[in-house]
Amino acid sequence: MANRLRFDADVPDGLSSEMQKLGFTDYEARIYIQLMRSSPATAYELSKVTGVPRANAYNALESLSRKEVVQPVSEDPVRYVAVPPQVMLERIASSTQKLCGRLATSLADLAKPEDSHYVWTLSGEDAVDERIKQMILEARHSVWIKAEASVLRKHDEELRQVAERNVDILIILFGEDPAEFRYSDRSQVYLHEANGMRIGTADNLFTLTVDHEQMLTANVEGEVFASYTRNQPIVTTAESLIRHDLYLAEIVRRFGTEIEGAFGPHLKWLRESCFTAQQLEAFKAKIGAN
Repeated sequence: MANRLRFDADVPDGLSSEMQKLGFTDYEARIYIQLMRSSPATAYELSKVTGVPRANAYNALESLSRKEVVQPVSEDPVRYVAVPPQVMLERIASSTQKLCGRLATSLADLAKPEDSHYVWTLSGEDAVDERIKQMILEARHSVWIKAEASVLRKHDEELRQVAERNVDILIILFGEDPAEFRYSDRSQVYLHEANGMRIGTADNLFTLTVDHEQMLTANVEGEVFASYTRNQPIVTTAESLIRHDLYLAEIVRRFGTEIEGAFGPHLKWLRESCFTAQQLEAFKAKIGAN
C-alpha cells in the first residue's frame, strides 16, 4: 500500500486518466509514466514502485510493447525503456486519423440516402452560417441567393471560391452596390425591385438554392434560425421566388415611371390589397407614407 500511495502522490493530477482516454489501461499508464521517470527498469522493479501487482506489470509491459509504447533493451533480466512521448503520440494520432477515415467511409456506406422529403431546422447563428457555407462550397453548377448585403459579406470567401470554379451565381440584393458582389462574368446581381430596399415582412429572410437541388431559407434578424431541404417542390418554389424577383427588378428598372403611376410608389396600391394591417403599418413606416 505504501508503494501505491507513493506513486499516486507523485503522478501529476489527471495524467493517468488522460492516457486512459487514449486507450491505455490504468496499469499501462502507471508503468509508462514510471518508465518516463526512471528507466530502464524490470517488471519487478516497476511493480514495486508503482504498486501494480507483479503479474499485471508483466501483462502491461507486454501490451505496451505490442503497442510500440515501450521497448526492451536487455534480456536477462528484461529491462524496458519508454518510447519518447512525442513519437508515441504522433503514432497514435496518425493511426487514429486513418481509423476515423475508414470508419467514416464504412458508416457512410451503411447509411440510407438523405430523405429528400424532410425539412430540417437549424437554430443559432453559428449553425446557420456553417450550413450556408457548406452549401455554397458544394455547388457544382449554380448558386442563387436573395439576401441583404451585410449577410452576403459573411460568405464572401465561399462565393469567390465557387466563382473561380465557374459556378453561375445569381443574387437578388438588398443593398446599394451590385458591383460589390459580381465575382465573375458568370455572376448576375440585381437590386431588389431595382432599388435594393427591404419592403415586405419577408425581406429579413436569407434564401439560398444550390444546383437546383437544395435550398435554405433563414431568419437573420433577432433569433436566427433556418429551414433546409432537398424536397424538390420546395426547392422549385424557392427558385421561382428568386426568379420572379429577377423579373420584377428588370421590369421596374425599365418601366419604373409607368409602374409607379399605375400602382403607386413601391407598388403601394398592390401591397395594400394583400398586406395584413400589421404588414401595411410596417410598410408605410418604411416608405414614409400615410
